[in-house]
Amino acid sequence: MSDKSAVNSGSETFLRFFRAFVTLGVIGYLAFSIYNNVVDENAKHPFKLGLDLAGGSHLVYEADVSNVDPIEVSELMNVLRDVIERRINTFGVSEPIVYVESSSFVSEEKRERLVIELPGITDVGEAVAEIGRTPLLEFKLIDREKAVAQEDLYAKFESGEIDDIENFTSLMSAVGDPYIDTGLTGRYLETAKLEFTSGQGGQMANEPIVSIKFNAEGGDLFASITRENVGEQLAIFLDGEIISAPRINEAITGGTAIVSGGFTPEEARELAKNLSFGALPLPISLASTQTVGSTLGQEVLDKGVTAGLIGLSLVVLFMVLWYRLPGLISGLALVGYIVLVLALFQLIPVTITAAGLAGLIISIGMAVDANVLVFERMKEELLAGKGTHEAAKEGFSRAWGAIRDGNVTSILSAVILFWFGTSMVKGFALVFGIGVIASMISAIVITRTLLMAIPDVKKDSSKFWSFLLSSGFSK
Repeated sequence: MSDKSAVNSGSETFLRFFRAFVTLGVIGYLAFSIYNNVVDENAKHPFKLGLDLAGGSHLVYEADVSNVDPIEVSELMNVLRDVIERRINTFGVSEPIVYVESSSFVSEEKRERLVIELPGITDVGEAVAEIGRTPLLEFKLIDREKAVAQEDLYAKFESGEIDDIENFTSLMSAVGDPYIDTGLTGRYLETAKLEFTSGQGGQMANEPIVSIKFNAEGGDLFASITRENVGEQLAIFLDGEIISAPRINEAITGGTAIVSGGFTPEEARELAKNLSFGALPLPISLASTQTVGSTLGQEVLDKGVTAGLIGLSLVVLFMVLWYRLPGLISGLALVGYIVLVLALFQLIPVTITAAGLAGLIISIGMAVDANVLVFERMKEELLAGKGTHEAAKEGFSRAWGAIRDGNVTSILSAVILFWFGTSMVKGFALVFGIGVIASMISAIVITRTLLMAIPDVKKDSSKFWSFLLSSGFSK
């Protein structure tokens, strides 16, 4: 061998060892960072655990979209989610999760739900209280003829002139609803604040009122309503109860309105806060509640971690017994895969649930599939008399098609599950999909780098290497 060839060979050997050293160093660094984030209570990137692992309250609210244009349902549900999330955050609840869940497209009845997860709050009554009174603000015109007719019926019923409740109900239904929906609701509200009257215009001095300001769209709608209905009464409803019915004296522009209802300063201040942080675009009702205790969640987490460690140990043990040195390298790559996945969970971040843990454990077994394919191809090349480096290159080249196709189909399955599944299925699909992608990186980068770092020898070059490369690589 010439000096130049020896130098090139030495440089290549150094680069292979350097790549392996860097790869192992990155894995070690990520593992150390993960450990620090676990033990440090004030870690910048802690693991986010779902309610089934951390404990807490799971609330499901059902939204009434019966009077909403189907085209606007999606937008209004997103507004509802933002309002509830903003309101919960003001109470300091740790890492609340609020998301919209629609009924399946195969369901006959379309339902829109708002799911709220409150980690650490295991008292359902406390959880509902944290969400608080989220008022539905509505503006409706009053049909004076119907209102007068209903008042007369009420007077006759109270005086005994009409003493049959069924007859009274029938007469009231015949008159009809005196309130005309204008389409102006809390969805258009921008701000609400407490003010006090000046005593001018026939008002009492220092009377607490709530001044509200609409957004641009709401301001235009309010101006149109007041312009077209001068002389009429505009009733203001809060959670279905009329609190004020001022007369429209002139068109009101600028997007502001006054809500007065004989409030005390404390009531007006509370109303302003509730409207600012919780004027709902849609009425909602509590459909179901679920509570997971912290002790039960910790037990599920401990058992999940134990199952994962046992599964990892068995897979590594099998690979070492069957493939010897390449199996040991596969074990290191598998550890690197798990470290990479856990690092992604912290950085993205991913909320880990019991279903997600199941997806991670399953992906451990699938992560080693690529190594098995590569090693079986390497075995064929080694038996043909090629060295370890050339056999590794050929093994990866010939196995890549099967690795790619298998992982792509798994990723497509994860995408479909995430797209159409419920929250529990989505947790499994997300972790499973991330695991599949990480397994490809593990096989292509980690396993290949470490295999290329071992000396370039043939299967029968020495008894030592013959032993290390025997077992699975033998005929």
